[in-house]
Amino acid sequence: MTVAAVILAASPESALANVEGVPAVRRLADVAWSGGAVPIVVVAPDPSGDVAAALAGAPVTTVQPAPREAGPVGQILRGIDAAVAEVRDTDAAIVWPARLTWVDAETITSLIEAHGQHPRFVLRPTFEGDAGWPVLIPGSETERLRSLAPDHMPDELIEDLLAAGAVEWRIDLGDPGATHDGRTAHADLPAYVGPPRPASGHHEWGAAVATDVATDEPADHPGSSAPAP
Repeated sequence: MTVAAVILAASPESALANVEGVPAVRRLADVAWSGGAVPIVVVAPDPSGDVAAALAGAPVTTVQPAPREAGPVGQILRGIDAAVAEVRDTDAAIVWPARLTWVDAETITSLIEAHGQHPRFVLRPTFEGDAGWPVLIPGSETERLRSLAPDHMPDELIEDLLAAGAVEWRIDLGDPGATHDGRTAHADLPAYVGPPRPASGHHEWGAAVATDVATDEPADHPGSSAPAP
């Protein structure tokens, strides 16, 4: 199982924003690597080469954005296509807007583990009931992504994807970084509480959940919600 991280920065300024002394994309790339995402792709304009310099030595592929008229969905697809070109067996991508600078590595690990158990579902972290980012999109939904409107923003695109037939599983991962972006100082973040249950649905949840995993249906348990397929 290979799950990529696709980090999206709309401008050099957002890519290079100072996050406690580290450029934003470098912090996100390091967190993605620590969380187990491979390959890691950064989609960002880089006319000066400063973004590439900030990522020097990191196991990251940098790509230029799609044409502006392709919209946010075009940037997501540019990253996914680059990840698949790098590792053909990539079967999902964690799509990560660069403004979400405080996401914890455990959130990345939990999304990857949950994908292993439920490979057909769009996986979205929540914090205190609010849906957040990054969002794991399985490879099976890539072609559906290509049909979406280029003028829709990322949150709208996820709703469009679901309206087109994808199934979402929202997972409470207890990570305030999923919903609080870089405009919130790290010291002002709510407390990180971590997943209330293992996100992947491992056997210690009990026999009922084990049955759900075996049939690839999301379990109805604290910390997750999903519409009926």
